[in-house]
Amino acid sequence: MSSSTAHRVRGAASSGAGEASGEVLRDIPLPPYVTGEDTQFAVRAVVVHAPRRWSGGVVCRNDASPHPCRLHRWGTRVLALRGLRAAEIDALIERGDPTAVVPPPDRPA
Repeated sequence: MSSSTAHRVRGAASSGAGEASGEVLRDIPLPPYVTGEDTQFAVRAVVVHAPRRWSGGVVCRNDASPHPCRLHRWGTRVLALRGLRAAEIDALIERGDPTAVVPPPDRPA
């Protein structure tokens, strides 16, 4: 990628009017169907972007944005689509291993 291309991409992303006006960013779209790779990305998202108590309230451990951040919400939704219950997602977060493997969903007989 040339430096001019990188500059245009960076400029487009950082010049969003939504950020300047205080508009909340939209949620990240879900994949049409959840693959094993999506599941691993989701595990990483919920673990890396876990909640952290701070003086101003609960923030994302990774980027200090208000919790739950966009990536944490996306990861939670993907894992729920994969069949994990809220308690199982909370256990993944508590374990703190972004490379934890989620077993494949049970297939109907």
